[in-house]
Amino acid sequence: MNTLLSGGLLVADPFLKDENFMRSVILLCRHSAEGSFGFVLNKKLEVTVDELLSEMEGLTLEVYQGGPVQLDTVHYIHQYPDLIPDSQLLTDNICWGGNFQLLTAHLKKGTISPDKVKFFLGYSGWDAGQLENEMEERSWATTTGTRKLIFNTSPEALWRNTMLHMGGVYEQMVNYPIDPQLN
Repeated sequence: MNTLLSGGLLVADPFLKDENFMRSVILLCRHSAEGSFGFVLNKKLEVTVDELLSEMEGLTLEVYQGGPVQLDTVHYIHQYPDLIPDSQLLTDNICWGGNFQLLTAHLKKGTISPDKVKFFLGYSGWDAGQLENEMEERSWATTTGTRKLIFNTSPEALWRNTMLHMGGVYEQMVNYPIDPQLN
């Protein structure tokens, strides 16, 4: 897949050295002529959501580094388009955002599974044309986002498993060193 679509995954080239995105997988939430944004899926933080948001007290759910932009904001994706209104459907029954009060209430009541919600501190963003330029430089590969990859793969295994999922030449790339000079 070589198009940039909401719900798609951006997979970092094995030699991408930007420490914000090295060996990262990003869920693309929006791509338009004005720019793009998404969330890094495989950079888990040492903080839980209840430590960031007082209304989430008692919910010790993991938080991921969504990217280097607006690190004072918390975002979320989930698998509950019917229970959380105002969500943006991205792909494969995966949604971004929605009514935060309802999400909190459902989590506290146990009517939705915490395993089907992911929280992010900050986000990854690109100005108009910036992501297209990075694609031309081959900084990223793209593939379709799936619930299995996004919600059921450990952060440590996500980049590798996504490359394997893409097949072909990407299967070989999983064994490339970050710095080819070390090879």
